[in-house]
Amino acid sequence: MVVVANRLPVRRVERDGEMHWDLSPGGLVSALTPALAGRPVMWIGWPGGGVEMIVPAQHAGIELRPVPLDDAEFEEFYLGFSNATLWPLYHDAVRSPAFHREWWYAYVSVNDRYARAVAEAAAPGATVWVHDYQLQLVPKMLRAMRPDLRIGFFLHIPFPPQELFLQLPWRRPVLEGLLGADLVGFQVQGAASNFSRVARRLLGASGTDTVLDYDGRQVRVGAFPISVDTAALIKRASDPAVQARARQLRDELGSPEVVLLGVDRLDYTKGIDRRLIAIGELFADGSLTRSRAVLVQIAVPSREDDPHYRQEREHLEQLVGEVNGSYSTVGHPAVHYLYQSVELDELVALYLAADVMLVTPLRDGMNLVAKEYVASRVDASGALVLSEFTGAAQELRDAILVNPHDLDGLKTAIRHAVGLDPNEGTARMRRMRRVVRRHDVQAWAKSFLAALHDGGGHGVAPPDPG
Repeated sequence: MVVVANRLPVRRVERDGEMHWDLSPGGLVSALTPALAGRPVMWIGWPGGGVEMIVPAQHAGIELRPVPLDDAEFEEFYLGFSNATLWPLYHDAVRSPAFHREWWYAYVSVNDRYARAVAEAAAPGATVWVHDYQLQLVPKMLRAMRPDLRIGFFLHIPFPPQELFLQLPWRRPVLEGLLGADLVGFQVQGAASNFSRVARRLLGASGTDTVLDYDGRQVRVGAFPISVDTAALIKRASDPAVQARARQLRDELGSPEVVLLGVDRLDYTKGIDRRLIAIGELFADGSLTRSRAVLVQIAVPSREDDPHYRQEREHLEQLVGEVNGSYSTVGHPAVHYLYQSVELDELVALYLAADVMLVTPLRDGMNLVAKEYVASRVDASGALVLSEFTGAAQELRDAILVNPHDLDGLKTAIRHAVGLDPNEGTARMRRMRRVVRRHDVQAWAKSFLAALHDGGGHGVAPPDPG
């Protein structure tokens, strides 16, 4: 099988004065690598450096094939069209997308390079799994070059409703690109339906939301909600050393009655600012007190070359400073803010230390942090405050669901979570844990690949929480 993604699953890091290649910390890599274990896999993607970067031939049993990008392509294809046009447009235009022809030309050129790399490397009749919004033109391009291949495409972010998607000047070639796949997968059925409706409207495709007839071919469309490596998280959360670290973290935080936790990639879609404003107001009105509660907010660095993300970081740090300046005591900040990546054992320890997990994106395709928290709560304690605008909200129905645009509603949800009756909290968490155990990342990959190969499925419905 050939996996095609914007990035290779490895990154170059320095340890003890030497350069090493490690698995990347991103959500796509963390989801796919366990799902691909034991399969012969080639992964094609950008290595994260300049055109001269030398990449190892394989890592962790995965054969690696780099696709180079020069500085101009990184600027126009990645920072430009992918992340300043498609990303905001697909996330409900939380920020206004920018439409520049030069960016589009770079997007077409780079997608063509990826398609050619796959066409040259894939074995006859191979399965090719293309991932995410940066590579939406690859399926059609690849089909023209290699009609023998079985091509699947999975979009990890939302697909917008017609009213938003129609703003895209290059909407037709994007749809045509996706329809080059045999199977187009989305996180939730609503996104799949959005895609099928706009394909019928703009391209004259016929059929249903799950099977489209276009250009003499059938294209299957479905929802395949991604998940986490539940067994691995349970194993780590059950490790006495990780549990001891969780207790140590609570001690280091001053042994508060309530630890609230946020873990997000630093992005304006994640609603971190709304969360900080709500927490500040809860301290202001006395619902939270520093002697009783503390928030730990992890903001994982993201797209640091993008000036908009640097502005977002400055905005969040200002909000943290305002809350801490007003409600902290000497040696005991109300908000512990870390702008850094966190190793998995430390992350699981944080999940175990947290009484309330705050996952409040303004829009998110799925959000695996919510599922990681649930999987890690091996004693079935804890409470999850979850945005209703995440894909995860359709499965984790026993979370305390909230509209993050509604500050008063967000404050009410946090108060509810902090004061949740322990018996009710345990019942809720047990039901959510059944969901993530039944449908883990291996089940996600298996369901997608089964539908791709036998055409017998249209995705999987969200598991019954009962």
